[in-house]
Amino acid sequence: MRLDHVGLNVSDLESMTAWYGAALELDVEFEFALDHVDFSGAMLRSADGWRLELLSRPGNVAGLQAANPVEAALTRGFGHVAFDVPDVDMAYDALLAAGASDRMSPRPSPEPGVRMAYVADPEGNLVELLDRSTAS
Repeated sequence: MRLDHVGLNVSDLESMTAWYGAALELDVEFEFALDHVDFSGAMLRSADGWRLELLSRPGNVAGLQAANPVEAALTRGFGHVAFDVPDVDMAYDALLAAGASDRMSPRPSPEPGVRMAYVADPEGNLVELLDRSTAS
């Protein structure tokens, strides 16, 4: 079994597609609309082949808007999406420059030899950055 994609519900599909596309260097693989239920989405794909599906329906309401990953753990369900990056500090700075907000600055992870950081996308969804390049 292999993970195919992660789905993320967003309020503004067009702006979040543009943000994730630019911030994470993703291409739009395809877009779709289910007019009978007023539901639309965009599948984004990385050069490495992983995919992020953004979904939107008018009238949706904000869910978990955690200040940090520890607070997110107080609510059951998916709390964040994580990306393995070659340099956590560089990725963290680039996402902040792209409009993300700080949730946890780069630091050692509880996983030995791994560095981590958290940001929130423009709609408040938590994004974890992990650098395993020095892990044994």
